[in-house]
Amino acid sequence: MIEISLTDHTVLASAQAIAMGIGAIGPGLGIGLIGAKAMEAIGRNPQSLGKLFVPMILGMALAESIAIYVMVIILKG
Repeated sequence: MIEISLTDHTVLASAQAIAMGIGAIGPGLGIGLIGAKAMEAIGRNPQSLGKLFVPMILGMALAESIAIYVMVIILKG
């Protein structure tokens, strides 16, 4: 019979992996929605590209920073 023993390191690594997966869902959805809505707006009004591009990039960067923050906090623990 194979005996499986979970060490503290294994449990911590598993918890970190699960937390990073859950923590990446929100920013991933946010970036997708920002990009989709920006493309929809540009498709409806192509001249709005100049007005939408910078706020779109800023919104994506802020959403991505949340994912990076989650990763830093998880890997620190």
